[in-house]
Parts: sequence; C-alpha cells; structure tokens
Amino acid sequence: MSLSEAVSSLVHDGDTIALEGFTHLIPFAAGQEIIRQGRRDLTLVRMTPDVLYDQMVGSGCARKLIFSWGGNPGVGSLHRFRDAVERDWPRPLELEEHSHAGMAARYVAGASGLPFGVLRGYTGTSFGQYTDTIAEIACPFTGERLTAVPALRPDVGIIHAQQADRQGNVGLWGIQGVQKEAVLASARSIVTVEEIVDVLDSRVTVTLPSWVVSTIAVVPGGAHPSYAHGYSERDNDFYVTWEEISRDRESFDAWMQANIHGAVVTG
Repeated sequence: MSLSEAVSSLVHDGDTIALEGFTHLIPFAAGQEIIRQGRRDLTLVRMTPDVLYDQMVGSGCARKLIFSWGGNPGVGSLHRFRDAVERDWPRPLELEEHSHAGMAARYVAGASGLPFGVLRGYTGTSFGQYTDTIAEIACPFTGERLTAVPALRPDVGIIHAQQADRQGNVGLWGIQGVQKEAVLASARSIVTVEEIVDVLDSRVTVTLPSWVVSTIAVVPGGAHPSYAHGYSERDNDFYVTWEEISRDRESFDAWMQANIHGAVVTG
C-alpha cells in the first residue's frame, strides 16, 4: 500500500501504537502521516521517545505515553512533551514510565504470547511508587524476589527497515532495537522500507517473514532525520534546530503546518 493508505486502513482513533527504531530506522514518515491524518486519543509506546513523539504529542495525537527515557538525543528536552505534562497543552498526557529493560521485557512477553515478563530490574528504585504496571513476585523455584511487568500488545506496530523482497519478507541491519518484537507483539503492523528488492541484502541480520507483516509501504528516506544504515546519514543539524522550533508553541505550529500538514508524501 501507499503510506497514506496503510495509516488510513490500520490506524484508528484510540489505538495503542508502537513506533520503534533505535538511533536509526526511526519511522518518522509513518508517524508524521498519523499526524497528517488527524488521529486522536492514541496510546503511544516507545522505548526512547524523541523528536517524532514530540511532534505527535504536540499535535494532540496522544492521550497516553508508555515509555522509557524521553528527550532530544544529544541536545536536551522535548519541549512539546514537557508542555503537555506541565501545562496540559495541547491536551493532558498520561504517563506510564519504565526502564529500557522493563520495556524490552514487556515487548518480548507480548511477542511470545505470554501475560508478563520477568526481570531483576527496578530493585532499589522508586519506579513502583509511580507506575502501576510493576509488581514484585517470588520465583516459584528459589523464592528470589523478582519484578514482573505486563506484556505489551499494541494494536499497531510500526517500523522502518532497509528492504523488503517481492514476497513481503522484511530485512534490516545495523543497530537493533525492539523492531522485531514490536511487530510480533502487535495485532497489525506497518513497515516502511527504503526499497523493494528481488533478494534481501547479505547484510540483513533480522528478517521478518511476510506472514507476520500486515502492510509494507515503500518510503525512501522514511527515517529522516534519523538514518537508515547503508542508505542515509543522520541529520544532526535538524535535531539541534528542533530545540528552537519546539520551544515555542507558535513556532512549532508554524513548522508543522509548513513541513507536515502541507507536505506531499510520495510513499
């Protein structure tokens, strides 16, 4: 499908949406299409919400954020995120915060069809005082005190990858996050790719078979301003510029109107 068709068909108001990618392969184009189509009341899930989720939160898409760490990497705060938390603008934002390890365990549990994940994390932290989805349990074999976290099962998992072949298998390489787990845990999925190929590149280290992928959209540059290893470089200047764009509501709205709502998407 085209990206606009994929979002229109698979993403609905009130859905829980995971847009995953770590350092590179962040699905910016897909997230911006969700903004463009005016989706509302979304629960947004991401291990490291950065500029993309700042744009989505500032555009009023999100009702809740399930996350671990949020910021403009290497630059500073997410000002639209802060405005939502501190001043309820453009709407109140509910938070459910975990550690990276906790989020990974939740995705793995969802991908495995299990009700919860187990880890040794959170001991000695105050997470449990603020996050209801963290519970202490005892190992039934040793009695060791462990932490349980409920499985993540998003309605839609969205990732960007380098390639898909003509049978619908998706291949990616480079730094790995939880893209695979996010797709496997989700009821529906959208994968944007740089290109369709006859045979996946030999550099591919993760392959998602066609039968776990709902929809593929060809969107070259779909990870910008992050990058797709082997295809593009990170736009570091944009992340620095975003600090000023996002600091002020008026400048944020003006940028979004000019660059997102007024943009023509070819994917």
